[in-house]
Amino acid sequence: MTTPVVSVAYHSGFGHTAVLAEAVREGAAAAGATAHLVRVDEITDEQWSLLDASDAIIFGSPTYMGTASAAFHAFAEATSQRWATAAWQDKIAAGFTNSASKSGDKLHTLQFFTVLAAQHRMHWVGLALTPGWNASTASENDLNRLGFFLGAAAQTNKDEGPEAVHKADIATAQHLGRRVAEAAAIYAAGRAALGV
Repeated sequence: MTTPVVSVAYHSGFGHTAVLAEAVREGAAAAGATAHLVRVDEITDEQWSLLDASDAIIFGSPTYMGTASAAFHAFAEATSQRWATAAWQDKIAAGFTNSASKSGDKLHTLQFFTVLAAQHRMHWVGLALTPGWNASTASENDLNRLGFFLGAAAQTNKDEGPEAVHKADIATAQHLGRRVAEAAAIYAAGRAALGV
């Protein structure tokens, strides 16, 4: 079976989202994918080609003012050349984000990613975890402790550095990476079996 290629296209303003991006990459690699990190604010022509050749692209950004960062928005706009040629059609897509607040309108950032993926005719993969930390017997160390479904969402205090990214959020990001790698492998195997 072909090894899927998963690329994590992300921006990180203060390092917190970079920690999550690495966790997503680790999860994808642990599931057997060839996994790459692409910082969208420093993207090169070679990295654009890498994204074009990937089976899955996982979008990541901090949530600033209720949406993805300006750097990620600039990247999203630059993908219009790929949109024009349907270069990313039928790739697997997913997303993750971080903010200082428990909510912080992170859902809007994940929704922005889904619309970007839909415009590129990609297939969105959600988190597929039940919410954690929502009962008296639950713990802040549960996977999906913030209760998101569209993608992985994390919370890090605004006065703490990247080393303070919550371990449960890191584990949730790793789960997302594994899930995307598995979905990409299944999709590639199906296409190969059908000869399309």
